[in-house]
Amino acid sequence: MTDLDLQKVTIPYIQEKKEKKKKITALTAYDFPNAKILDRSGIDIILVGDSLGMVVLGYENTIPVTMEEMIHHTKAVVRGTERALVVGDMPYFSFHLSIEESVFNASRFIKEAGAKAVKIEGASPKRLMLIENLVEAEIPVMGHVGLTPQSICHFGKFKVKGKIKEEAEKIMKDAQELEAAGVFAVILECIPMELSKLITEKLQIPTIGIGAGPYCDGQILVFHDLTGYSNGYLPKFVKKYVNLHEILNNAVSAYVKDVENGSFPDDSHSYHLKDKKILDGLKPAKKE
Repeated sequence: MTDLDLQKVTIPYIQEKKEKKKKITALTAYDFPNAKILDRSGIDIILVGDSLGMVVLGYENTIPVTMEEMIHHTKAVVRGTERALVVGDMPYFSFHLSIEESVFNASRFIKEAGAKAVKIEGASPKRLMLIENLVEAEIPVMGHVGLTPQSICHFGKFKVKGKIKEEAEKIMKDAQELEAAGVFAVILECIPMELSKLITEKLQIPTIGIGAGPYCDGQILVFHDLTGYSNGYLPKFVKKYVNLHEILNNAVSAYVKDVENGSFPDDSHSYHLKDKKILDGLKPAKKE
């Protein structure tokens, strides 16, 4: 990495990468140690996604995730980050309230947690009005169109969006209206690559793809999917770079075996007295 690559990531820096046709890198993180790894690896954006509900907290989907849980995890990620731009994901029903309440919830990510921006799903008229208010309040916003996981109760299941004409037109319109409302970037999730290419060409702001093909200005994946930390179904768009689940399972199994058979801890993992005479006064008195 060059010194330029190591500079602090800001929103102008992200926008400049699109102008220079340099790819933007993004991943999710939910805690201090993993944020530190991502940050030192040169990632541009760390999203504290509400996906933590599924990969960290064990919820069935993202709906139960609360503001308090998001603030807690965002604080941890910020503490582990020096360079990357940290974005806090506004959880379900934290921005479906009045404009005032929603702006207040967004401000908590900035004031309390230390994030530099928030992410909001969807582009309904009320959502667009909220984004305009957030931008006015100097809270940067990342948009999100296509498959929006918080709409699972409406969709019924996760599936690719934009395959039919009406959906494709709506996604294009939503992305353009988000840009007009003032978002600094937009996530395109689970849409055909041809559609994401067209959106990326039409927008002045960066597009970040997840399951949206290679033509976006950047890419994002869930950290636990990329690393094989989770053990289960992975969508087609995920590339698993390592199988941490298997590695960690083998390590813990070996530890259990070593403890049970007495080979751990051994002499090399134990401390020693420099003067064993110290023990003399501690030995029980001999019986007469």
